[in-house]
Amino acid sequence: RALKTRGNTPKYGLLFHSSYIGRAKAKNKGRISRYLANKCSIASRIDCFSESVSNVFGSKLQEQVEERLKFYETGDLPRKNLDVMEEAMTEAMQVLDTPEPAKKRKIEEIVDDVTEEKPAESEEPSKKKKKKKKSEGGAVAEPAVGTFFFFLLLLGRLL
Repeated sequence: RALKTRGNTPKYGLLFHSSYIGRAKAKNKGRISRYLANKCSIASRIDCFSESVSNVFGSKLQEQVEERLKFYETGDLPRKNLDVMEEAMTEAMQVLDTPEPAKKRKIEEIVDDVTEEKPAESEEPSKKKKKKKKSEGGAVAEPAVGTFFFFLLLLGRLL
């Protein structure tokens, strides 16, 4: 909006309206907003570069923000980031080791797969291969929620 009206941009942005920052005292609002922005940045990097989708890191980052708020209020020292991330890694590895249940298929899809014949390969190899469709029919799989979006959901931005 500031770009359209050629006005000044907001000083703190959207994160300043978060409930975490609202709970902090006036002198700690800038500190906690920077801390929250850093944790959001870490969560987005984890989502970008991780091979599997999990919300373990998002919940650990949320705990860190809660601990930091408690530190500003009472003076209790929060855990080190290295320790928290090691815990998150072990939990994420445990989540990856658990087998996922097999997806149930409709009887119609199974019958179609059995009756479908494979097309004969042409003699000339094609230069570009066509991408296969991920889902055929009316079945739509729900996407898993990544760390960054889980963290944003906790902040109340995507509700």
